[in-house]
Amino acid sequence: MIGKPIEILLVEDNPGDVRLTLEALNDGKMKNNMHVAKDGVEALQFLQRVGKYADAPCIDLILLDLNLPKKDGREVLAEIKADEDLKHIPVIVLTTSMAEQDIFRAYDLHANCYVTKPINLDQFIKVVKSIEEFWLTVVRLPRSDEYGR
Repeated sequence: MIGKPIEILLVEDNPGDVRLTLEALNDGKMKNNMHVAKDGVEALQFLQRVGKYADAPCIDLILLDLNLPKKDGREVLAEIKADEDLKHIPVIVLTTSMAEQDIFRAYDLHANCYVTKPINLDQFIKVVKSIEEFWLTVVRLPRSDEYGR
């Protein structure tokens, strides 16, 4: 499995943040395949491989915004962590919200970490690169292909 790209699902409705995140991760050390869902409903369909996502790859890591259309990130997180087939996937909440209630709620729903997006462009890229550094090079992810999913 060495050399196999990490499958990442970015759940983000802001096109600018999608572009910046993709750029930051494309410049990174680890090979990855980035997939984007623009709302919570699309994210769950992708993860559950329904409809047009029937052939979607198994995801190794999720970057989840909280403020999403159709189904917000809190609902998506709750559904992921309640699903036996998905709950093992690390979920990084990456959002603009600095509200304490959002932080507590995300951890109550079993988010693996909570990161606030900086407003400054350079800082945003630095944060995404630090996520990559930790989650893709330091941490050993539970790769879905290693246990038959």
